[in-house]
Amino acid sequence: MQFKIDLKIFIFIIIFYLTKQIQIYSIIMLFATIHELGHLVMGIVLGFKPRKIELMPLGLSIAFKVDSKYYNQKIKNGTLLSFKRLIVAIAGPVTNFILAIIFCNLNIINELKEQIIYSNLLIGLFNLIPIYPMDGGRIVKEIVHIFKGFRKSTILTNEISNISIIIITAFSSIGIYYLKNIGILFILVYLWAIVLIENKKYRIKRRVLNLIN
Repeated sequence: MQFKIDLKIFIFIIIFYLTKQIQIYSIIMLFATIHELGHLVMGIVLGFKPRKIELMPLGLSIAFKVDSKYYNQKIKNGTLLSFKRLIVAIAGPVTNFILAIIFCNLNIINELKEQIIYSNLLIGLFNLIPIYPMDGGRIVKEIVHIFKGFRKSTILTNEISNISIIIITAFSSIGIYYLKNIGILFILVYLWAIVLIENKKYRIKRRVLNLIN
């Protein structure tokens, strides 16, 4: 199993330190890591083996090895692999929501308690944004794959990702203007980088799909 560190994490640490938000960033990183452990545990339960773990600016990223037998077990227009990937994608946000509920009922320092609850809700909801390859995008892709097939899921997921980043940019711009929070700007830039990279991959996939058909 490989372990990698995305060097952009150090840029995020410096930015949040200079903007005096390092404490909340540290809490977010802690529970973002636990979020990924939720994916990891569910993946192992479903029979996947971890292939690569990467430390990124917003937590860990885990990739699994895929057994070829899962590709041959059909579920409607998808496969058993699609269903298992869907469950693994849901496991991360659910982990954060469960943690938020648990900390709501714990007697700890109010300020710390609020930050932990806020961080878990933020991570859970943030990851449900329908931008691929975030959890929300993966959930959309696997659901469409099961009911409509691979081609439709690839096209629709890309379209939803592009629409989502435009909407998020509009709302984030308002937040940056009124809150004067540079952290929002850098998260927005990070999301745009994800979308642009996936758009490039999508164009290649689309050409392949056109050749097949």
